[in-house]
Amino acid sequence: MMMQLIPNPLIIPVGLIIGVLVAAPVGPVNVLCIQRAIERGFWGGLAAGIGAVLGDGLIALFAALGVGAISGAISDYRTAIQIVGGLALALFGLKLYLTEPRLDALDKAHHENAKLKDFVWDIPQTFFLTITNPGAVLGLFAIFGGISTFVEVKTNIDALTMVAAIMGGSLGWWILLSELIGRIRHKISAHRLGFVNRIAGILLIAFGAILIGEMAYKFLAPQL
Repeated sequence: MMMQLIPNPLIIPVGLIIGVLVAAPVGPVNVLCIQRAIERGFWGGLAAGIGAVLGDGLIALFAALGVGAISGAISDYRTAIQIVGGLALALFGLKLYLTEPRLDALDKAHHENAKLKDFVWDIPQTFFLTITNPGAVLGLFAIFGGISTFVEVKTNIDALTMVAAIMGGSLGWWILLSELIGRIRHKISAHRLGFVNRIAGILLIAFGAILIGEMAYKFLAPQL
């Protein structure tokens, strides 16, 4: 009985690697997290990253505990998920494009007493963007669908350990990236930050337009 409570030891390193691979590729959530780190420093970037980690963890948990049933539901509601995600990305991008650099955020981030709680509102924002990102959802389900190639996940303990390891790898990536950006961000002026905001805003709008455009094409193509 006690042996069943001990997860496969290979799960942790495999999960950590998967977590980094999930977090590292440039996508809409990554763009927003990097922009937050540039604007608000280490804690701002980490707060945004934590939202992405929690989103990835929730998706991974669903994938680990019910691949078949939940993946079927996701397929059934993919259109709605993709449209909501696309609209959210476009709105975030438009807001970011139109927003001037937050000098108060810059000052707060430079302050030696800045803490994670100062930027906690970014956590639910990136969490929402992550769970409505079809790429993140389908990617993690695909990973769990083929994960047996690398390591066997037989029990719920194995599955929960894998989810925790994935979140740990993703969190480690965001800590490292936020720290690296935090070390160089002081060289970025308010004018340059405005340029960064506009580029990030355009990218988010483009990601959102692609998601919505794909669904519109699938809807209109049979009628053409």
